[in-house]
Amino acid sequence: MLPTTGNSRQDSGRALGWKNLRLPCLWWLLSLLLCALFVAVTFAYFDVPIARRVYGIWGATEGLSTGFASAVLLSVETAVALALVIIRITRGHLSPFREATVLACLASICAYAINDSTLKFVFGIPNPGAVVHGTRHAFNILKGSSSSSFPSGHMVLAGAFAGVYMRLYRTSILLLSLLLGIAAVLLIVGDWHFVSDVIAGAFAGVSAGILAAEVWIAHAR
Repeated sequence: MLPTTGNSRQDSGRALGWKNLRLPCLWWLLSLLLCALFVAVTFAYFDVPIARRVYGIWGATEGLSTGFASAVLLSVETAVALALVIIRITRGHLSPFREATVLACLASICAYAINDSTLKFVFGIPNPGAVVHGTRHAFNILKGSSSSSFPSGHMVLAGAFAGVYMRLYRTSILLLSLLLGIAAVLLIVGDWHFVSDVIAGAFAGVSAGILAAEVWIAHAR
């Protein structure tokens, strides 16, 4: 029998790695197709009627909007991640949960930045307030801005954070899914987003968080 060379072992490792990744990738592609279908249906039939039905139901929400503004949430995540990094430097180690928290914060910040600088610009959908007051609910390809509605930046932010824990701590999936659902309802009732916005934002965010966790697991191995 010929001895196994280093290159052969590496090739076998790559083949095994691809086999391990192939099924999750197929599941993700199927989830992407289902998400696209849900977004298309809600965009066409439910977004505007629901937005008109709930518009103004909370009255003035400036205080709530300020307290949970993206800049505030990003600042909190940055502070938490920085504090944990300092602890890691000074003490030499972090617990697995704290490592996961740093990863969740960084994944959330990066996903939000990509969403606001790229996805919202690409789709260019006006927010519910503008649509209720007469603006057409439509895609304006490559004409959007960070204030555009689709996908929801808050859901991307929260979804990416939750996605890391969902992958690393499977027992947290139910609780985090419930919290994301509550956040989605609040964003819709508060006139910040359409239903399609929160669906797309949650999918993009959770996908980013799971990807970050998968990369972290591969690095740890």
